[in-house]
Amino acid sequence: MMKKMLMACALLASVNAQAQTDNLPEPVKQMEKQGIEIIKPFTAPGGVQGWLGKYQDTGVTLYLTPDKQHVISGYMYDAQGNNLSEKIIHEEIYIPAGREMWKTLDKAAGIQEGSDKAACKVVVFADPFCPYCHKFWQQAQPYLKDNSISLKTLLVGVLRPESGRYAAAVLASKAPLATWQVMQSSNGKNKPAQPEKTAPAAFRQIQYNQYLMEQLGANGTPAIYYLNKDKALQQIVGLPNAEQMADLVACK
Repeated sequence: MMKKMLMACALLASVNAQAQTDNLPEPVKQMEKQGIEIIKPFTAPGGVQGWLGKYQDTGVTLYLTPDKQHVISGYMYDAQGNNLSEKIIHEEIYIPAGREMWKTLDKAAGIQEGSDKAACKVVVFADPFCPYCHKFWQQAQPYLKDNSISLKTLLVGVLRPESGRYAAAVLASKAPLATWQVMQSSNGKNKPAQPEKTAPAAFRQIQYNQYLMEQLGANGTPAIYYLNKDKALQQIVGLPNAEQMADLVACK
């Protein structure tokens, strides 16, 4: 998963484990004063005492020297070259943050396709004029029919000046799902009629969708998210390639 997205998730999510900072060694306290948020202590290989923290929404690890008078900020590696620090940052910060972000995506109102019994829930941010969004929608259809996936589309208006108006027209129509399906199956040629005034509820929904997309760090559409079988948030920005599509269908 892209690091940028993980950092954005960490910004949105709260970490449940709260550090006990009353008895921090003085060098670690100094790191707090420099802006590092201490999350929790941990024991690193070799008996080294470590602390997990965040700085500007990026995970950091601190290691106390045996004399307890100095602290080292950085990565620890084992004899095989494995980055042990990244492992604890990923497991303790980014994965929980991604799960919290998924709860937000799961609750967001959108255009829902497929069964709620599908093996893998998928959320996609899409612009009405995005050609790759059309292609992804078409690719997803067989997997919607066999219940491999369900698909929730969160409409945004980012590609053209009129994107937002057409997204709002879809959402404000009598049957948003049918309106969206007609538009997608025609590669965007069969557009919904434009109302005289944009419905406030539709406008607010599009704004909220764009806010979520920005917080996730996605810089284009389609921006696709799903929680895999290991309960880790996955991101695909752009049209999935064959391997990415296979992983998505398998919820891998």
